Amino acid sequence: MTRRSPTRRRTPARRHSPTRRRPGTHRSAARRGSPARRPLRRDDALGLAGLAVLGLFLLLALLRWLATHWWLPLGLALAGAAVWGLALRRRAERARWEQARQRALRLGLGTLDALDHRQFEYAVRDLLRRDGCADAEQVGGANDRGADVLATDPYGRRWLVQCKHRRDGAAGPAVGTPDLQRVNGTARQLHGADVVLVVTNGRFSGKCPELAGALRMHLVDRELLGTWASGARPLWELLPRVPAPRRGS
Repeated sequence: MTRRSPTRRRTPARRHSPTRRRPGTHRSAARRGSPARRPLRRDDALGLAGLAVLGLFLLLALLRWLATHWWLPLGLALAGAAVWGLALRRRAERARWEQARQRALRLGLGTLDALDHRQFEYAVRDLLRRDGCADAEQVGGANDRGADVLATDPYGRRWLVQCKHRRDGAAGPAVGTPDLQRVNGTARQLHGADVVLVVTNGRFSGKCPELAGALRMHLVDRELLGTWASGARPLWELLPRVPAPRRGS
């Protein structure tokens, strides 16, 4: 008779239930919105160390090269200093030539008549520089607030000049009192002028001298302009009742 092997009982497979999140566990860093910091790997550390060693090697090589060829950077430095010194010398020479030209500046009335209004302003500026007003500046143009030329004389007085050029000279229209009033409205309040001056290569109307005296302004007509521009005397020596020099000047 054959014996039957005892049958083994099959145990039913356990069903894997989905894992439940325990209370109190934190959400992943991605869900929290802040990326987790990745630790520095060994390869990255070796790469940074290699770059540091390479940089140190290049620095030592450069220092060694400079120690051997020290004359090259020294020569470049000396050449740069020579070029810079030459540029400064030329600038000083140009300044001296300009000063000499201004001191020798002489302008006739015919030359002044041939200028346009803007050129006339520059000519008045140059004449003031000839007299020693080193900071004389042409400022006429849009929104000039009544000033065509501003300057400070060697005695510390601030000058404001309004220029009125006439193409036909004395035959052109006369400068009238409204021109003086416009200048007077801004000369001292906005520009702090000590001397207010109206210059023309033409003529002034008959009422201008009286108004200028009341407003403490100075007028330079064609005759006085010719004397000033063609001579060597500064303008304040030709004008009557010029304000006294500022203290400390």
